[in-house]
Amino acid sequence: MNKIGKGSIEVSSTVENLSEIERFIDQFLQKYSLGDEVYGKIFLAVIEGANNAIFHGNKLDPKKMVKIDFETTQNELIVDIHDQGEGFDYANLPDPTLPENIEKPDGRGVFIISNLSDKIEFNEKGNQMRITFNL
Repeated sequence: MNKIGKGSIEVSSTVENLSEIERFIDQFLQKYSLGDEVYGKIFLAVIEGANNAIFHGNKLDPKKMVKIDFETTQNELIVDIHDQGEGFDYANLPDPTLPENIEKPDGRGVFIISNLSDKIEFNEKGNQMRITFNL
C-alpha cells in the first residue's frame, strides 16, 4: 500500500478546540478526496474520539494535549487519537444497548466509533485509540 497522505493536529483539551478539530477533519477529507460515502462515518467517529480524549481522557485540562494523526493509504484511512490522561480499561466497557445502560449519559462513544469504523484498537494504557476505515 502506498501512502497517499498524512496530517496531524494537536490541541489543548478545551471544548472550544473541538471546532478546530472539525475544521481540520473537513479539510483533510476534502484534500484527499475521501468520498461522500465514507465522509459522515469518518467525521462522526473522529469527533467522538476527540470528544472522549478531551472530556474523559484529559478531563478538560487545558494543559493537556490531544493529538490526532491521519494517514491515508490506497485502501485505508488510519486515525490515531492520543490524549495525556491516565487511560481506561477498554476491555471492560459496559454495553450501552443493555436496558440498564440506555438512560446513562456516558458510555456510548466507543460503541459508536466501533460501529462506524472497520477496526478500533487501543494501546495497553488506554489513552490512544487507532480507528481504521476501509476505503
